[in-house]
Amino acid sequence: MKITVYGAGYVGLVAAACFAEAGHDVLTVDSNSERISELEQGRVPFVEAGLDALVAKSVSSKRLRFTNDTELAAAHGAIHLLAVGTPSASDGSTDESQLITAAHAIGRGAVESVIIVVKSTAPVGAAERVRDEVRHEFLQRGVPFDAEVVVNPEFLRAGTSVKDFLDPDRVVVGGDSAEAVATVASLYTSFVAPEKIFRMDAASASLVKYAANAMLATRISFMNELANLAEAVGADISEVQRGIGADPRIGDKYLQPGMGYGGSCLPKDVASLIAVGEVAGVTMGVARATAEANTLQVHRLTEKLEHHLGDLAGRSIAVWGLAFKSGTDDMRDAPSHALISDLLDAGATVRAYDPAAEAVARKHYASENDVTILSSAADAIQGADALAIAADWPEFRSVPLANIASALSERVVVDGRNLFDPHAAAAAGITYAGIGRGEN
Repeated sequence: MKITVYGAGYVGLVAAACFAEAGHDVLTVDSNSERISELEQGRVPFVEAGLDALVAKSVSSKRLRFTNDTELAAAHGAIHLLAVGTPSASDGSTDESQLITAAHAIGRGAVESVIIVVKSTAPVGAAERVRDEVRHEFLQRGVPFDAEVVVNPEFLRAGTSVKDFLDPDRVVVGGDSAEAVATVASLYTSFVAPEKIFRMDAASASLVKYAANAMLATRISFMNELANLAEAVGADISEVQRGIGADPRIGDKYLQPGMGYGGSCLPKDVASLIAVGEVAGVTMGVARATAEANTLQVHRLTEKLEHHLGDLAGRSIAVWGLAFKSGTDDMRDAPSHALISDLLDAGATVRAYDPAAEAVARKHYASENDVTILSSAADAIQGADALAIAADWPEFRSVPLANIASALSERVVVDGRNLFDPHAAAAAGITYAGIGRGEN
C-alpha cells in the first residue's frame, strides 16, 4: 500500500521505517531539508536503537523514500499518516497548526480519495478539524474526492521505539468510518495479533493517548512525593516500592522515584489534558496536581547540593545524564535543564556528560560559557566539587565508587536516579543523597 508520512521525527520516522519493513511503499515528507538529505543517505539524525539499520535497509530496498516536496507527497499516498509536531501553546493547549498545514497540503495535492491517520498526539476534535480542512480544499478544487480521518495514537517509548512499534502491547484505531478503521487496522496485522487491535470512535482514541500518559505521569509524581515523605520520616522508599509493587492491583512498574519526568510527551500531554478539561468545563484536579508536583521535583537535586555544600557560587558541579532518560539523545523538557539552570543561577559552573546527547547538548549550551560538555563520565567529575546524576544510564553504575570519591574535591554525590547503594557509597567515603533513601 502507498503511504505518505508527514514528519520525519521520532514518531514519523519509526512508523515510516517499520511500515516499509512490512512491505509498504512509504514516502516521508519533512520541511527540514537538512534532515531529508541525511535520511536519503541512510543516516538517522537522532539516537534510537535499531532505527539506523532499519532505515538503511528500507532506503536500499526503495520501499522508503524521503522528500520535502509536499505536492509530491500528497499525490503519493492512499493513506496519509500525520506525525507532525503538536507542541504546547503558551496556555498549555495543543498547537494544531502543523496538522492543519499538512491537511491543506493533502487537500491541494491528493489525486484520489484518501484516508488520513492522525498519529500525532492531538486533542478530541482535531481529527474532525483535519478532515474539514481537506474536504474544503477538495471543494475548492472542484474534485469529487473524499477524506476519512482515523485516530491512531502512538505509544512508543524513547529508546525502544522500533521494538514497541514492531511488537506493540496494543494498537488503538478510532474513527467514524468502519471501512477506514479496518483499512488502517490492516496495516498492523503483520506486527500484532487481531485481539490486540482496539477499534473505537475517534474521540475515545484521542483520549486514550492523553489518559495513558497522564496516568503514568501521575504515578511518577505520586512516587516522588512519597519519596520526599520517606526522607522526612526516616523511611526507605526502595523498601516502600517493594511492598506496594507486590500488590497485583498496583504492580511494580513506574514506581521508581527520581527528579521528575520529562521528554516530549508527558509534560506536554498533561498540560494539554488540563486545557481540554477547561474547554469542556471539567476540572482536571489530579492532572493539575501532577504537573505542579513535577515542577517542584525537578529542583530536588539543587536543594540537596545546597544542603551539603552551602552556597553554590563558585562551585564546580558535574552532571551525569542530560537526556530525559537513558537510551535516547532527546533533551526536550529533560529534568537536567532545570538542574543546570538552577546551578548557573546560583553562580556555579557545570561539567556535564551524557553517553548519547553530547552533540545535542553542545548545540543547546553553545552560548553558555559556564557549561562544559565532556566526552566521558570520568572527565566530567575530574576536579568537580560534587556530582549530580540526572539520568539512569547503565554506564554510570559501572563507574567504581572509589574513582568517583577520588575525583570529587568534596566527595558529594546527589543521585536523582538512585543508581548507587547508599551504604557502599558511604564506605567509599562519599557523602551520598538519593531520592527517598535518606542521606549519609
